[in-house]
Amino acid sequence: MDVPQEPDAKTSTCGLTLYQIHERAPEIRPARSQRPWMDATPDRFAYRCLPLSIANATGWEMVLDVDLRAYWTGGDQIADLKVEAVHPQDADHVEQVAGSHFGSGILTFHTGYIMRTSPGWGLWARGAPNSIKDGITPLDGLIETDWLPFPFTMNWVFTRPGMVEFKRGEAFCFVTPTPHHSLEDIQPNIVPLAMNQPLNADYQGWSEARTRFNEGLAKGDPEMVKQGWQRTYMHGKTLDGEKVALKHASKRKMKAPQSL
Repeated sequence: MDVPQEPDAKTSTCGLTLYQIHERAPEIRPARSQRPWMDATPDRFAYRCLPLSIANATGWEMVLDVDLRAYWTGGDQIADLKVEAVHPQDADHVEQVAGSHFGSGILTFHTGYIMRTSPGWGLWARGAPNSIKDGITPLDGLIETDWLPFPFTMNWVFTRPGMVEFKRGEAFCFVTPTPHHSLEDIQPNIVPLAMNQPLNADYQGWSEARTRFNEGLAKGDPEMVKQGWQRTYMHGKTLDGEKVALKHASKRKMKAPQSL
């Protein structure tokens, strides 16, 4: 088998190579834009917020191939957190997937891969964006995967003593490449809006249009009610209905990993 080339720095696009350590490893799939709580909102109105669904899909999910439960007593010792398989036949595998290594109610998942990115790029590892899990929350980590020769772990911390369950097919880690070193070169500048006359005019126009629209909805204006909501951002258009000059994303679909 040919060994894939390491990602290089010749282009601004990041390469991502995942070296599978064990024969059985978590599935890595393109992130999905859907969330159960967003589906449950009336008329699925949460999907009208395009930044939410784009964020949901900007990365790759690592998903479990086993059902497991974790219990935390509330103590700070490693032994105060226990992990068990929901199905007894999966007990040996669960020991390889998750466990207690740090204490303080921290649940650790093993990714099963050594991940390599292009020079200057790292991986932002976290829970799936805009996902909610009662009793436990994911911890973010930014890893220098352009040189790291060993796998990183994904960690969650209990928010209270008790039991949580992770199901087969559930994402336990979400990774997004980022050129994190170059972020330090960004100089934020705070400027009065009035100093940018075109932007100020656009903002005032948006504010007035938004006020008229909301007032029309409140009064039951037939045209406003028919519209339901304003779609200029969703469609990447200005208030005048012109398409914005820059690239606009109304959906995102990451590439699926390929096996070599």
